[in-house]
Amino acid sequence: MRAGRLVAFPTETVYGLGGDATNERAVAEIFAAKGRPRFNPLIVHVPGLAEAEALAIFDDRARDVVARLWPGPLTLVLQRRGDCGLSLLASAGLDTVAIRAPAHEVAQALLRETGRPLAAPSANRSGRVSPTEAAHVFEELGERVSLILDGGRTQVGLESTVLDISGETPALLRPGGVTLEQLTRLLGPVDVSANDSPKSPGMLASHYAPLLPLRLEVVRASPGEALLAFGPEAPSGFAEVMWLSRTGDLSEAAANLFGMLRRLDGPPFTGIAVMPIPEHDLGRAINDRLRRAAARPL
Repeated sequence: MRAGRLVAFPTETVYGLGGDATNERAVAEIFAAKGRPRFNPLIVHVPGLAEAEALAIFDDRARDVVARLWPGPLTLVLQRRGDCGLSLLASAGLDTVAIRAPAHEVAQALLRETGRPLAAPSANRSGRVSPTEAAHVFEELGERVSLILDGGRTQVGLESTVLDISGETPALLRPGGVTLEQLTRLLGPVDVSANDSPKSPGMLASHYAPLLPLRLEVVRASPGEALLAFGPEAPSGFAEVMWLSRTGDLSEAAANLFGMLRRLDGPPFTGIAVMPIPEHDLGRAINDRLRRAAARPL
């Protein structure tokens, strides 16, 4: 990584494709490996607050959030320091930076040994289903990555929540492993309105997309479809059924989502159907990913 090469590594959310965030060429290689639009910023990973404060401007509100929720699945969008040394490409030319401290021992060890902030989007081709196992990374990127660190299956299974606190009112840019309910208890009102200019990853209309068509809120089968079921009962008539959670556990469903989408994404199935998921807590993040996965590029 110090030589500018790319390494995929596990976090508690999904596997990341990491490169030195201070190295313009390494960051450009991340975009090239993913086929990623240049206007979609990358998340910069650091071990903790001390390293983050060298890169971005933290006020008391931001420090309080960090004290309660870092390390963990929360990315903060903050004003970047002028002397931070980060690649401008990592922030897509914006004056802000998306930054987080992962709660995973392998990621933390890598960050400390490397001694550099690491730009690390999910380790898959842009717009595709995020990887939750090392094998998924190899399937997606193959020889485009120099090394894959295998830390087993990721725990959370969804990307981090992205919270913009660069302005007066906190704004939720992407739901994820930290829920909106947690944030509002901590910060009060949080703006959840859409933003047309991405300030973080995962804001494109079509994202996390399987190759097969995806139908949501499904209660009846179409010929040849596979089903992602939620809850104790599933409608009949599907070619295959996989349970996100038989007990209605949203944490279990989040952890299973991307892996199951990958397993059902191809022959002999004609499409993937998903039963309704409650729109609260982690269900909000699950539904966000599913809606983006179901949106076909124009």
